[in-house]
Amino acid sequence: MAVDGKYRDLVREIALGEYGYVTTKDAAEAGVPPVELRKLAARGALVSVAYGIYRVPDAPATPFDQFAEALLRAGDGSYLRGDSVLALFGLADVNPRRVRVVAPRRTRAKMPAFVEVTTLSGTQPQLTHYQGLRAMTVAEALLDCRGRIERSRLLEAARDARKEGLLTREEYTRVQRELRHTRSADSGEKVRTV
Repeated sequence: MAVDGKYRDLVREIALGEYGYVTTKDAAEAGVPPVELRKLAARGALVSVAYGIYRVPDAPATPFDQFAEALLRAGDGSYLRGDSVLALFGLADVNPRRVRVVAPRRTRAKMPAFVEVTTLSGTQPQLTHYQGLRAMTVAEALLDCRGRIERSRLLEAARDARKEGLLTREEYTRVQRELRHTRSADSGEKVRTV
């Protein structure tokens, strides 16, 4: 029983630093065998979310939980893209129905309706971590949304992001220049795809 309690405490400590989630890999690195996670789930101390992903049922909810789950489901090396990054900060007045994630390789796992996974095509954008979540930089996310969000909203979001310190002066200048060179979807002009 003491060993079970030790594993439960270790798993809980990991999960509380990861939006309530713990993976089999993270638990194993902390010395918790995968079989112990299954036992904890059978006793109700964990909830099995997907293969190799568990959640502590009484972890405090945050606005970032679905983003964290989407990244875990997409696998190592995945990151948030476009409007999902903007949604983290309430930029461009977006509230996407799906969390958009890019995975470095094709995922075979069935995704819930709130997750949209694409595979990396082309050059990987600049990445960072926001709230502990791997994501495109805000500058890259703004540019990624061209053609899906009105240019005027993206320009306003860039101004807001600059005021909040989410864009450097150089990034702000580059984003403004590139957005202004993209024909506006809201004016009826053809949107240039990049």
